[in-house]
Amino acid sequence: MDMPPHDVCYRALATRDARFDGRLFVAVKTTGIYCRPICPARPPKAENCRFFPSAAAAQSAGFRPCLRCRPEISPDAAAWRGTSNTVSRALSLIAEGGFDGEEGVGPLAARLGVGERQLRRLFDKHLGAPPIAVAQTRRILFAKQLIQDSELPMSAIAEASGFGSVRRFNDAFRKLYGRTPRELRVRRTAADNSAVTVKLGYRQPYDWDAMLSFLAGRTVEGVEFVEGDCYSRTVEIGTAHGSVMVAPARAHLVATVRFPDVRAMIGIVARLRRLFDLDADVETIGAHLSADAALAPLIARRPGLRAPGGWDGFELAVRAILGQQVSVAAARKLAGKLVALTSPKLSSDATGDERLKAAFPTAARVANVNLSAFGMPGARIAALQALAHAVVHKPDMLLPNGTYEEAVTRLLALPGFGPWTAQYWALRALHDSDAFPASDVGLLRAVSRNGKRPTPKALLARAEAWRPWRAYAAQHLWTHDEESAVG
Repeated sequence: MDMPPHDVCYRALATRDARFDGRLFVAVKTTGIYCRPICPARPPKAENCRFFPSAAAAQSAGFRPCLRCRPEISPDAAAWRGTSNTVSRALSLIAEGGFDGEEGVGPLAARLGVGERQLRRLFDKHLGAPPIAVAQTRRILFAKQLIQDSELPMSAIAEASGFGSVRRFNDAFRKLYGRTPRELRVRRTAADNSAVTVKLGYRQPYDWDAMLSFLAGRTVEGVEFVEGDCYSRTVEIGTAHGSVMVAPARAHLVATVRFPDVRAMIGIVARLRRLFDLDADVETIGAHLSADAALAPLIARRPGLRAPGGWDGFELAVRAILGQQVSVAAARKLAGKLVALTSPKLSSDATGDERLKAAFPTAARVANVNLSAFGMPGARIAALQALAHAVVHKPDMLLPNGTYEEAVTRLLALPGFGPWTAQYWALRALHDSDAFPASDVGLLRAVSRNGKRPTPKALLARAEAWRPWRAYAAQHLWTHDEESAVG
């Protein structure tokens, strides 16, 4: 596993350098505790420190999490991201509760299309711990966050974090922390017993204004809205409905989640981290892209710019079809029309806000509705219906099974999906850091010189130097294009 030299890691700890938060963890031999590099505790002597690339690696080595700096809310901002798509996809599946380690690493390796030995080797190289240890560490750290940040009863937290029983939940905490879960809870008065509030950490800087502007311009009436500096949307998982509201705070985001099934909580938090791109190492990405003379001033202007992800793969695929050859505003209106045509009205009791009154349609609802009078070209209506029927027939076709390239290939096999649509979908739905819709008009316009636009082929050739961060280059160019249009 690649780590900075010991002296560099120690200097980061001694100065509490926030740039290393999420990229390394320090374990103290004399106390048996591991911390974030920004821990407020007095730094230990250098000879007493061991440094690890992940919380799972520190816990696998026998260290327990610090109660002061709270590793459970640390950003997952490893510098290697973008160099191993297999590990990135595996972490996405783990984060959403798709792997708990109970059946061994075989099922996870099969979903990713690699051998078990290869997957273990990649995890050891990049995270310093095997997949099972990573899954178990995430589960217990998520439970620890709910203990301290919510008023959920312990039985609900055990269920939400994927423990099979309260007994196993209690045993895991006694073994790791030397305390029961109840002893770790800080009592306070809950402001709203119907909602759970969790902190979402990230590495600074974070350009929240740009993220909110991007999402505000694409909100779908009834499904989501932006008000002030907050983003809200409905949530539909299975037959249950709820909502999320996300707002900025000091050095983290705060998510207020209303959902009746606590078992969905870990997946909802994972979706929010993807939507708001909270695990990006923007310093590493910016340093790489700044080698391009044209990108350098854009990155200097917005060093914390992120690449917005998506809430759901099917939703993003539908939005991509609706956005073909029309403006963002027109695509937004079409999405609202589709929602009104297919989605039942939700009560404010479920969502907490009367403006959140509909869920984005599922594949089954789109497949079973007559779109002939929808007001779009017949070919695009056929593409929507083909997509919906394909997902109904194979529900996991839009999940990150296999490689990112295989997921894109599955979409390209459907009618109405060309390279632009598939790459835009991969950029947001899969959060592929290297996805790049080279034929996008906004990108071509943003790199124009003397009023002359390059061809998509020429742009692709130029973008080779931007790999593996082409998605972030695209986001900077789109933002520059929008700002130029306004200015």
